[in-house]
Amino acid sequence: MKSVSLNLRAALVSLLLFVVFIGAWQLATGGGGAGAAASNLTPEEIEYAKMMGKDPEGGAAKTGGFPPPVDVAKASWGHLSNPFYDNGPNDKGIGIQIAHSLARVGLGFVLAMLVAIPLGFLIGMSPLMQKAFDPFVQVLKPISPLAWMPLALYTLKDSNVSGIFVIFICSIWPMLINTAFGVASVKRDWLNVAATLEVNPLRKAFLVVLPAAAPTILTGMRISMGIAWLVIVAAEMLVGGTGIGYFVWNEWNNLSLTNVIFAVLVIGVVGMLLDLMFAQLQKVVTYVE
Repeated sequence: MKSVSLNLRAALVSLLLFVVFIGAWQLATGGGGAGAAASNLTPEEIEYAKMMGKDPEGGAAKTGGFPPPVDVAKASWGHLSNPFYDNGPNDKGIGIQIAHSLARVGLGFVLAMLVAIPLGFLIGMSPLMQKAFDPFVQVLKPISPLAWMPLALYTLKDSNVSGIFVIFICSIWPMLINTAFGVASVKRDWLNVAATLEVNPLRKAFLVVLPAAAPTILTGMRISMGIAWLVIVAAEMLVGGTGIGYFVWNEWNNLSLTNVIFAVLVIGVVGMLLDLMFAQLQKVVTYVE
C-alpha cells in the first residue's frame, strides 16, 4: 500500500512538472507581436528570418523560430496518424524510420553479444587472459564510436553496414567489461562446491557461473543498448538514407523545427522503452541470497 501511495505521488509530481514545462514553453514562444519583433531586428536578422520561412515585417503571428507546443502537438499527430507511409527516398513515415534504426541497433547489438559475452567469460575466469587483454580494452574503449565511421565506410563500402559496425563497436565494451567482472566476482565457495562435485567446465559455466553473473551481464547489456541507441542517431546523420537520425537531419535541412522536436521526443521515448525492457530482464535474473 505504501508503494502504491509513493508511485501515485510520484506520478502526480511528474504530471505537475510536465504542466509547468509546457506552460513555460508556451509563454516563451507565444508572446509579442510581429511588428515589435521586426523593429528590434537588424537587416541581417530580418533576412535570416525570411530564409527560415518567417515574415518578421508582416503581420504574421509567428514571431520566433522556436515553435509553440501546440504546433509540435499538431505535427506529432500528423506523423503518428500515418506512421508507415512511403512516398520515396526522402519521405517516409516515422514508423519506417524507427524500424530501420532499431534493425541496425538490434543487429549490431546481437553481434556484440556474440563476441563480448564469451570473451568476457574467458577473461573473467582466467587471470592470465585478464592481464593479456586489459591493454587492448583500455586503448580501444575510450575511442568514440563515430571515429570508426570513416574507416568503416572506406573498408566496408556500404553506409548501412558501416552503421551496424559502429553499433557493434560501441556495444561491445560495456558488455565485455561487465561480463568479465561478473564472472570474476562469483563466490569461491560456489566454485569450490562445483569442483568437489567434479562438475565439468561446461556445466559449471552454464549452471554455476552464468546464473551468478547474469545480473552483472544484464547491467552491461543495458548500458550497451543505451549507448547504441544514442550512437545510431548520430551515425544516421552522417550516412543518410533512412533512420530516425536521418529523419532529424533531413527535417532540419527542410527548416522544420516542429518535426525536429517531434523526432527528438520519439528518440527519447524509444530509448526509455528499451531501457525499461532491460530493467525487467534484470529483475528476472536477479536473485536474493
